[in-house]
Amino acid sequence: MAFTQADYFDLTQAQAAQQWQDILARSWPVAGKQVPFVPVETLLCLAAMFVVEHSRFGSSSAHRAPEPVQSLARLVKRPPTSIIAKMNNLDGSRSHGASNDLLVGSVLRTDPRAMADLYRVILAAGRTAGIDSATLPDFLDVESGRDLELLGQDELAGGALESVVEREIHEWLVDDVEERVTERLILASLRVGQHRFATSVLDSWSHECAFCGFAMHDEVRPTLLRASHIKPWRDSKARERLDASNGFAACPVHDAAFDAGLLTVTDDLDVRVSDRLTRTIDANPPARVYFTAPQLRGRVAVPHNGRPPGKSYMEWHRTRVFVNTPASA
Repeated sequence: MAFTQADYFDLTQAQAAQQWQDILARSWPVAGKQVPFVPVETLLCLAAMFVVEHSRFGSSSAHRAPEPVQSLARLVKRPPTSIIAKMNNLDGSRSHGASNDLLVGSVLRTDPRAMADLYRVILAAGRTAGIDSATLPDFLDVESGRDLELLGQDELAGGALESVVEREIHEWLVDDVEERVTERLILASLRVGQHRFATSVLDSWSHECAFCGFAMHDEVRPTLLRASHIKPWRDSKARERLDASNGFAACPVHDAAFDAGLLTVTDDLDVRVSDRLTRTIDANPPARVYFTAPQLRGRVAVPHNGRPPGKSYMEWHRTRVFVNTPASA
């Protein structure tokens, strides 16, 4: 059966319920033969792209891809390689995907509200069909009505996003895909990639400011914490933009000071304050509150199982941001 754009964008709970019944009635494929993906499966693969960096996994490593890839594969009776391949179709990495994959992937990754609404329709239909949260977990955490918020998007402002698209569009162009569509795919991939990066950084730092320990452990957004790159997003290569070791979780004050080069961190994780900020601390009591102990740690403490900042990124910051920060006379 050929599906139209409306079958994806206007999916109803009744349609999703029927597709779930068909999926649950499936047998595991024999000799690699698989039935075509239905919209419910395609949209769940797309939703999983907000969580999983699928480009890290190929045919030989798909079995190691994190959740929800493995749960989805078991539920829809496909190998994990098929789930990863569908993700690649949706972001344009594979040029022979289904006809609607590129459009669905580019539109819904830049429209989190529409993505969340469709995801809730699919979950509701699945629950009606008897699929519980252990079998199909709410991996976007929006089933209860919470918004799907793309984290870390402030780093893409000020022309940064446009400059990267212009610089890298030639690397994305594929046959039979016009440049306008390719540009939309890049924008979607960059925005969702930044969201995954920010989520990973916040998780790595246990949702606490690396510089002062500020946290709001109430699972309500906004948290006030930011997950920013050490080597700025606009200056990073594609791999570096997605690397969680290229980031700190920080409160707004210390995040801004770090980005401005007023703070940096050594390879031994000691916090260094610039001469310019030191003079301000001496002359301004409020600055003293934020940038001396105990509010400012002398050393950032990487949580257990967290990812320490990469030394190459820290060196970039010390030599390109911190050292070159202008100081007042």
